[in-house]
Amino acid sequence: MSAQVTSALIVIISAILKTYYLILLNNMIPPYQGIHVFLTIVREGSMRAAATAMGIGAPAVSHQLKSLEQTLGIKLFVRTTRSLKLTDAGRDLLAEAEPAFAQIGNAIDKSKETGNSTKGTLRITLPWSAYKIAVAPILADFQKLHPDIHLELSVSEALVDIVEEGFHAGMRLGDRLNPGMTAVRLTPPLIASYSGAPAYFEAHGRPAHPKDLIDHNCIRYRFITANKIADWGFHENGHPLSVKIPNSLVFDSFQSIVQAAVDGHGIGWSLRDVITNELLLGQLETVLDGYAAEYPPFYLYFTEHVRHMEILRIFIDFMTSRRST
Repeated sequence: MSAQVTSALIVIISAILKTYYLILLNNMIPPYQGIHVFLTIVREGSMRAAATAMGIGAPAVSHQLKSLEQTLGIKLFVRTTRSLKLTDAGRDLLAEAEPAFAQIGNAIDKSKETGNSTKGTLRITLPWSAYKIAVAPILADFQKLHPDIHLELSVSEALVDIVEEGFHAGMRLGDRLNPGMTAVRLTPPLIASYSGAPAYFEAHGRPAHPKDLIDHNCIRYRFITANKIADWGFHENGHPLSVKIPNSLVFDSFQSIVQAAVDGHGIGWSLRDVITNELLLGQLETVLDGYAAEYPPFYLYFTEHVRHMEILRIFIDFMTSRRST
């Protein structure tokens, strides 16, 4: 066989192998099985020995090999009654396929080890409110109980694509979950809160009704992803109440909203559980509690392909065991 023909054949076989690799990824087992059978025959020295090693019948091995040769359009072995020898094409396929399959096997083994390991890094994206309400209260206990699990928390108010950004999971309110995600509830439903510093209310008075907010400095939130200012939801007599709220000060961070309220710049919106400490310390006081709306719980969400990841399962079990009703 000339060098040019051999080179061309290697290029063709390389392209075929790439195709087979994609087929493997899409769980189309029969063609992948053909190359696996071919490599097993070479390693064991005969089709009968390959059948024994694979735990299948010799006719099945012969059929898989024949199907592979028909697909490739080449003969891989020269068969006689006493021997089985590789053709030039067979040797080229062996040279390309054997290391490729070894690499795939190593990758699969490594993936299984990662998935089953009780050690490693768990990357989670979450808004600041979720950190304050769901994570901060249990974080020290989790780290003490599971010191080999390292949490990498990316605090962001933006709606992040967890797959594209390389996160294992995310936390969001139930009304902001993407379809197709597996979700685990972390908190009860949450209540909104409108709060300001005592000094602010001494200077400006306290609103008795949501409509009174028109005369107050209101600290608003702008959605990072949608680039719109969030509405303030109210309920009156069991019905939603829409009120036009002034934009005295606008942030794209709820942490900044709470701090601005503590600093006396106006009335800010937050989830009530976010400002528990500020209320206990007397840094903030709430108003309009009877009109506050209820919001969905926070959920931990993730895709199907990480569902069996052991460190994720450990984290979920810990979080749900600490969840209030």
